[in-house]
Amino acid sequence: MTETFISEKSIPVRERLIMALDVPSIPEAQALVEELGDSVIFYKVGMELFMSGDYFGFIEWLKRQNKKVFVDLKFFDVPATVGRAIRALSSKGVDLATIHGNDAIMEAAAKEKGQLKVLAVTALTSLDRGDLDDLGFQCDIRDLVLSRAKRALQIGCDGIVSSGLEASMLREELDHRLLVVTPGIRPVDNREEDDQKRVVSVEQAFLNGADYIVVGRPIRDAEDRKSMAEKIQMQIQSVFK
Repeated sequence: MTETFISEKSIPVRERLIMALDVPSIPEAQALVEELGDSVIFYKVGMELFMSGDYFGFIEWLKRQNKKVFVDLKFFDVPATVGRAIRALSSKGVDLATIHGNDAIMEAAAKEKGQLKVLAVTALTSLDRGDLDDLGFQCDIRDLVLSRAKRALQIGCDGIVSSGLEASMLREELDHRLLVVTPGIRPVDNREEDDQKRVVSVEQAFLNGADYIVVGRPIRDAEDRKSMAEKIQMQIQSVFK
């Protein structure tokens, strides 16, 4: 029997689904949140919405709707600048935020995080071996992810963003000490134009050790978005029952 690494953290089951609000405007994002209603509690707000208008007003609006917020801006800058950005986010009641970078950047973020949980990005799920070669990384993807995760843990970050393909390795090596947030989830068949390369299903992500999954297009592009979100919630519930 294949070993499983189901999350041991006390996270309400329906909060384990994070919906990626990958839409071009704040009004569209608000309409989508209202359409999904109580089928989604946790939302990821990323770079597309950051460029579209009142990003922080929208975060405040989400908090007023009793939603949890994951700011996915992958901060990468001078350590002091990243530290100040993380401190500002913490004051706004954001729940999760992502950073890139070296030890000094992670240290600055960990120092300023307050109640905010900081996630270090390991290797984007849109990258494969060829992409890493282009970027100058000669190591194996799994080695890169594990190295980044170990450093994040030692420095004081709360978790990492990792493909579900590497989640079981992280649990074997680091147990359940880090939060593992897994994007690249495909509960339905991938489309040919999909730019995610290292993907897993809902069930497999959690069996491999994910604490949260991030789902965007499969919900956003569904004919009945709320039904799709509830279908995914039921799949998650079946793992944790």
